[in-house]
Amino acid sequence: MTEAHGSREILVLAHTGRHDAVDAAAAVAERLHQAGLTPVMLERDIASLGHLVGDRLRDVPIAVADTDVPLSRCEVGMVLGGDGSILRAAELVRGADLPLMGINLGHVGFLAESERTELDASVQWVVEQDYTVERRMAIDVQVWQSGDHIGSTWALNEASVEKHARERMVDLVVEVDGRPISAFGCDGVVMATPTGSTAYAFSAGGPVVWPEVEALVMVPISAHALFARPLVVAPESVLAVEVLQREEEQGVLWCDGRRATELPAGSRVEVTRSAEPVLLARVKQTPFSERLVDKFNLPTSGWRGPVDAANTVQGPDHPTDHPMGGEMTTGARHLEEGPTS
Repeated sequence: MTEAHGSREILVLAHTGRHDAVDAAAAVAERLHQAGLTPVMLERDIASLGHLVGDRLRDVPIAVADTDVPLSRCEVGMVLGGDGSILRAAELVRGADLPLMGINLGHVGFLAESERTELDASVQWVVEQDYTVERRMAIDVQVWQSGDHIGSTWALNEASVEKHARERMVDLVVEVDGRPISAFGCDGVVMATPTGSTAYAFSAGGPVVWPEVEALVMVPISAHALFARPLVVAPESVLAVEVLQREEEQGVLWCDGRRATELPAGSRVEVTRSAEPVLLARVKQTPFSERLVDKFNLPTSGWRGPVDAANTVQGPDHPTDHPMGGEMTTGARHLEEGPTS
């Protein structure tokens, strides 16, 4: 524990229940200190590190978050773990205007910027401030019961209204912009951001939405209905799900799979775009399509890539390019003229 005196402060968050994350957190703290930066950690994480790594960090002064250093004063948060760790970190720094850089120690790691093998490079990016900040849409979630507002929360990935009892469905009616769309019995409904489109919504059969596309997604889960297709709506739209009052069925609201709220029959959940996005620190300008292929290990064998414009063949009477090339233009003209004898 230390007092920070004008040095640059970097928040370090790790899943201290995993040995690889503990080792990575200790390594990051050491390297930040060696570079003249102050590592900042949660008090409970400092205690866990001290127990697990012994005297390894004895000579590394680590500031205590919100005691020595407020979160809002940290430059960036380095998150060591999988997507779950990044979601926990986003919840922790909510309101602090703090970008998060994920170092993936999990499986898919869609939100992470780098892998465990790039730990040293990640520290160097932070030391040199060699990153840009990407703003990811989040959602605000309001819960109503019998006309009374009973709670509010938020999510980066999704808010899902699900059945409470495993052995039975829940009857829901879904709504967009104040108008009902359909009612059905189902396992639940996912309301997701573009970031969450590759998480729970993807597993439920929803579309993959590129992060730069501003939209909200609604995906029914195992719905018994003729019309139960995923919906993609404008970011300004209001999505709502109501738990119908049939046989006193109950539901449960989950936000990012972390925060749960009981939903008695008659409950209503509204989802809107949040005015406060989640900030992600990005270094690699990797196209999302490439990230998608890498993370899901999609087969792309046989792909030849875009055609070089210099290789386009143009018809003699049509100097302008045709979408299918000059030969296609010529062929089309011959069809119009008819066969020659």
